[in-house]
Amino acid sequence: MSTHLYDALVIGAGFGGIYQLYSLLKLGLTVKLVERAGGPGGTWYWNRYPGATSDTPSHLYRYSWDKEDLQSYPWSHNYLGRKEVLAYLEHVVDRHDLRRYMQFHTEVVSAIWNEDNCRWTVESSQGSFTVRYLITSLGIITEPNWPNIPGRDQFQGSLYHTARWPDQYDLKGKRVGVIGNGSSGVQVIPAIVQDVESLVCFQRHPQYIVPAGKRAVSQEERDAINKAYDEIWQKVRQEIGGMGVEEAKASALSVVDEERERIYQAAWDDGGAFRFLLGTFNDLILNEESNRTACEFLKNKIHQIVQNPEKRRKLIPSELYARRPVCVDGYYEQFNRENVDVVDIAENPMLEFTRNGIKLADGTEHTLDVIICATGFNAFDEAYRKINIVGRGGKALKEHWKDGPTTNMAVATAGFPNLFMIVGPQAPLTNVPPAIEAHVEFITGAISRAEEHHGERSTSPAPAKTVIESTEEGEAAWGGLCNAINEAALFRTAASYFNGVNVDGKPRSVYIFLGGLNMFLQKLKECEESEYSSFHPF
Repeated sequence: MSTHLYDALVIGAGFGGIYQLYSLLKLGLTVKLVERAGGPGGTWYWNRYPGATSDTPSHLYRYSWDKEDLQSYPWSHNYLGRKEVLAYLEHVVDRHDLRRYMQFHTEVVSAIWNEDNCRWTVESSQGSFTVRYLITSLGIITEPNWPNIPGRDQFQGSLYHTARWPDQYDLKGKRVGVIGNGSSGVQVIPAIVQDVESLVCFQRHPQYIVPAGKRAVSQEERDAINKAYDEIWQKVRQEIGGMGVEEAKASALSVVDEERERIYQAAWDDGGAFRFLLGTFNDLILNEESNRTACEFLKNKIHQIVQNPEKRRKLIPSELYARRPVCVDGYYEQFNRENVDVVDIAENPMLEFTRNGIKLADGTEHTLDVIICATGFNAFDEAYRKINIVGRGGKALKEHWKDGPTTNMAVATAGFPNLFMIVGPQAPLTNVPPAIEAHVEFITGAISRAEEHHGERSTSPAPAKTVIESTEEGEAAWGGLCNAINEAALFRTAASYFNGVNVDGKPRSVYIFLGGLNMFLQKLKECEESEYSSFHPF
C-alpha cells in the first residue's frame, strides 16, 4: 500500500473530528479524516441500543459555530434520540461537503513520531499516512467494557453489548438479562420491557435516577431559543455543566426542610440529571451532609414508586449521590411489573455464564435467551492504548501513561509533539459539544500560529519542521489541578469509571476534570493569551 502525505490527519468522525476537519480545511491545510466505522457519528454511530438518548437539552447538543444551521435545523423534543443525533451529524458533514475528505472502515494501528523530519507515520488497516499534525478524536466512551465473568463463550443464547448493538435483533417473548445499570442500562430497560417475556437486571451499585422529563417543544419555544441563541451560548460557557441549567447559588443546608423538599421536587418534576445535581443546590458534589439530603429525597421517591419490598431494598442505593448523574423516564416503575426483577450481585455475585444463562454464587441459575451487557466502557484512555502511539525518543504513550493518563488540559501530552487530543483524558465532566469546540479552536489556533511562523507546507521542497509540544511542567500542572479538585469532590467516593475502578486491572487515577466547563475554557484561554506558556516555544 502506498503512503499518503497530508498536513494533518484526524482520527474519528464524531462531533470533534467533524469540526476539526472543517476547521483545518479552512486554514488551507491538506487534511484527511479516517474512521473505523462505516460512517460519521462517533458515539452515536456505535451506541444503537434501544432507548439510546442524549441527556443534554437538544438546543445545546449541537455545534454553535454555524449560526444559520443552528437556527434552521429541525428538532422536535427537548432531548434527542440516538437516530436524531446521528442524522444531525450526517447533515453537518454533507452541508459542508466534508465526506470527500473522510475515509471510513479504516482502523489506525500505529502512529510513530519521526524526529528527523518532524512527521508522524501512521499505519492503518487501509494504508499508511505521513503527516505533520496528528489530531485524535477518539471519544471518551469508545471501548466497551465486558463483564469479567468466566464462560462468556459458552452461553448459547444471544449476547449483546449496548456499545456494539446488532443491526438485527428480536427481543419479543424472550427471557432477557441486563447486566449493569449505568446510563445505557437504565435507558435500555424501559425501552425493551414491553416486548420481553421477562427481564432481570443484575446490578452491583444501585443508582439514584431522576426523570428525564422528555417532552415535545412548541414552535413558540423554538422561536424564543432562536432569538436568544447568542446569549444562551454565552451563558452556557460560563456554567459548570454547560447544560443551560440555572445553576444554584445556595447550600442545601441554608434552607429549612420544607423549602429544600420543594426545590428538590421542582427539579424532579422538571426532569434532567444535571438540573437536579446543579440546579437545586451548589454544594451537592462538595459537601457530604448536603449530598445526603439529596440522597434521602431520592430514596423516598424509590420508596413511593417501587411496591415490592424486596425489589425496593435492592434498588435503594447506600452510597452518596456521587456518580455520573443519570436520568430516564419511568425507570423505577418498570420494577412494579411482575415479569421484571432485580438481582443484587454485590451480595450474590455472578459466578459464570452457563449454556443457558447466568449462575450466581449461591448456585441459583437464571435461564435466559438474551444477555445484554450494559457494563459501560473502558473509558477515557483505552482507545489510545489500542493504538501503538510512539513519541519522542521511542517512548510509547501506553508506557508514558502506565500509572494513568497525564495530559495538558486534555489536549496534549509531553513527549508527543504535534499530537493533539480532542477531549482526551482529564477533560471536563460537562456538556460535550462546547468542550469539543473549545479544544478544536485551541488546536486550530495553535496550528495556525505555527503555520504563520514557519509559512511552509508538507508539499514544499524543504518542509517546515514545525513542533508544538506540551512541557512536562504544563502536564504536571494540569494533573495537579485535576487531583486537587477530585480530592475536594465527592465523586471520589464512588467506584466508577471516573477513577478507573470499573475495569479490572486498570490503573487507579483521575481520569476526568471536575472543575467545570467555565474553568476549563478559562484555562485554555489563559494558555492562548500567554502565547502557549505551557508548551515549548513554537
